[in-house]
Amino acid sequence: MEEKQSMIGPIIRMTLVLMTFCGLVYPVAVTGIAQAAAPHKADGSLIYDENDKVIGSELIGQTFTEEGYFHGRVSSIEYNGAGSGSNNYAPSNEDMLNRTKESIIEWKKNNPETKISDVPNDLLTNSGSGLDPHISPKAAYVQLDRVSEATGINKAELEKLIEKHVQGRELGLFGEERVNVLKLNLDIKNMMKQ
Repeated sequence: MEEKQSMIGPIIRMTLVLMTFCGLVYPVAVTGIAQAAAPHKADGSLIYDENDKVIGSELIGQTFTEEGYFHGRVSSIEYNGAGSGSNNYAPSNEDMLNRTKESIIEWKKNNPETKISDVPNDLLTNSGSGLDPHISPKAAYVQLDRVSEATGINKAELEKLIEKHVQGRELGLFGEERVNVLKLNLDIKNMMKQ
């Protein structure tokens, strides 16, 4: 019994030291380093409008349904950044098949001039997180006709705009080329103002 009581003091002290270090010192230090090294990223990669109002993040997608804008991936969580994830359905799952069929119907309605066989999978499927703000360059190019017709911006200008927004692989090795839909659409909005 006496031996157990002698252990209580060191256990409490070690718990307090670890709580202070792991719960206070370490998070403050990491936040400070992140703010000093990459403040834009540390603050969530936020995008502001001309009035300094936050309109989104480079890291979380948004739903664009207007014909004059490029559309992003399907998101079963409506791009709600409070929680990420999508249903991990197998390709044979009935719910997955129905949702994909609905995406195809929606695509055909908005883009009647494009054959469904030309539509990249990333326009018809969720990303793993349901928050992905990017589409493939091919997914952007396949939307050219609709966006050009709705905005009056000729296809050659839109192609240059897409090329401007193509981001390469990380470190030249990891991931795929991608286009941030929000940034692309902001440029389109600015072009339409002119």
